[in-house]
Amino acid sequence: MKLGILFSGQGAQYSGMGLDFYAQDQLFAQKIDEASQITGLDLVKIFKNENAELDQTLNVQPALVAMSLGIYAMLKRDFPDLPVVGMTGLSLGEYSALHASGMLSFADTMAVLKDRAQYMQADADAKESMMFALLGPDVTLVEQICAEISTPEEPVAIANYNSKKQVVIGGSPVAVTAASEQLQNAGAAKKVVPLKVSGAFHTPLFQNSSQKLAQRFEGVTFNEPSVTVMSNTTAQPLKAVEAAQVMAKQVCQPTHFADCAAGLITAGADTFLEIGPGQTLVKFAKVVDRKAQRFNIEKMEDYKAFCEAMRG
Repeated sequence: MKLGILFSGQGAQYSGMGLDFYAQDQLFAQKIDEASQITGLDLVKIFKNENAELDQTLNVQPALVAMSLGIYAMLKRDFPDLPVVGMTGLSLGEYSALHASGMLSFADTMAVLKDRAQYMQADADAKESMMFALLGPDVTLVEQICAEISTPEEPVAIANYNSKKQVVIGGSPVAVTAASEQLQNAGAAKKVVPLKVSGAFHTPLFQNSSQKLAQRFEGVTFNEPSVTVMSNTTAQPLKAVEAAQVMAKQVCQPTHFADCAAGLITAGADTFLEIGPGQTLVKFAKVVDRKAQRFNIEKMEDYKAFCEAMRG
């Protein structure tokens, strides 16, 4: 088994996520408590979501990455020689990969994430935006129609290239609505589905966040990764020397998850393991390579099942 690790992204969160691990595993609880201390947020309270805390980007980003990294720490404890050949994440999940690969310290990862979430929340609040998932898209036609409609004041563009079966467009409501109508009329997608998001991430509407992140990364140390880390932004293995620049651009440029998953196969992966809430990424990865084995760990029962599979 050669593992390509996939770290969950924003949108996969749900009430009660991570609580079973917190109650049952001391190392996981330590990681969550440490992340709470670094960020000044009560992550267990956020996991419980009793007051819709998980509706806020400010809360979701640190909580989701802390959960993923808590699970990864358990795996490394129980399998010190975990056969990982590469990793990636969808958008936010890329920060989990930065720490898991040794590129970024846990303290820097959580502290930067707290600030990233604030920058993105501010951009999301500053201008109304929306996103639509396009199922069965003609990608070339989608790109063409978005380019024709988009203006600097009313932008629309592909934000996520998730798989050949799904892309997501985002931007201003005027432009996205116009684009979705034209796309349906042109038969450029089999189905158009509105998404519930707090902002059209990975579009030009998040330029301010990108600029603030570039400044925030000054003085942050990136190390060379211990395994291949596929960048959502470049769809290439990430290098320490470019990491700050690429991760700053990531918030306002499209993600290329399908190419990242293909890159993990090229790096030698024969098994995909999604870590964090949901099973979105292993489903996308199935489209990329149907032969690869697939696992996901979001609950303690998943963890135990994966451990059994590892021990054969």
